[in-house]
Amino acid sequence: MVLSMERWIGQVAVVTGASSGIGAAITEELVVAGVKVVGLARRKERIEELSKKLSNKKGKLYSLKCDVTIEQEILKAFQWIDENVGHPQILINNAGIVQKNTLTDGDTAAWKKVFDVNVFGLLITSREIIRILKKTNLPGHIVNINSVAGHISLNFPGMNVYPASKFAVTSITDYTSKELLFEKINNIKVTSVSPGVTKSEIIDANMDEALQHMPIMPAQEVADSVLYVLSTPQHVQVDELIIQPLFEGF
Repeated sequence: MVLSMERWIGQVAVVTGASSGIGAAITEELVVAGVKVVGLARRKERIEELSKKLSNKKGKLYSLKCDVTIEQEILKAFQWIDENVGHPQILINNAGIVQKNTLTDGDTAAWKKVFDVNVFGLLITSREIIRILKKTNLPGHIVNINSVAGHISLNFPGMNVYPASKFAVTSITDYTSKELLFEKINNIKVTSVSPGVTKSEIIDANMDEALQHMPIMPAQEVADSVLYVLSTPQHVQVDELIIQPLFEGF
């Protein structure tokens, strides 16, 4: 199998949660590879800073303010991208949050916020790029940044509904692919990339004693995994990629 990003050079990618952590690392790698990237985040100024850093690379980075919990902002963002940058062909659903909470005595608003970002934001962005890809008949690839917590029940009670939201992402990824195949659409690929504990603002903000004793990998490792998935030939789909850090010495 020949791996190459060549077919994506000059094409348009959308990355949600692009202002820090895994999203920023993926954004940088895509721009270096020659892709035109539109970074979506609430903190637009951070993406603008990254854009200056990448100004001499093959691709180009555009910054766009967008809160993925607000559907109208997502719709406006995709319309702007389609009209001003080009038809998007890659979507990296990276935006995600964890809220300190519990299941047994939790705050309803915090539960809803996790699902609004991790699940509904992902659903809406996926729907919008699929609509564009169907209309243009262009090949596309949706990569959902999932988590190992979307596959196994980890013993971290403070994560409350976060694993449930990621289990939903696992199912959504699978069923999106099945729906496309049912419609006989074989030029849109859908992949779930599930990292283990990764250095990010989410981890920093929610670090507890248990996580402090676990190996943590840099966001760059996840970004490399995403580019690997995107580099596969059009006739090859990686359904799920799980990547985990090991303790030093392994």
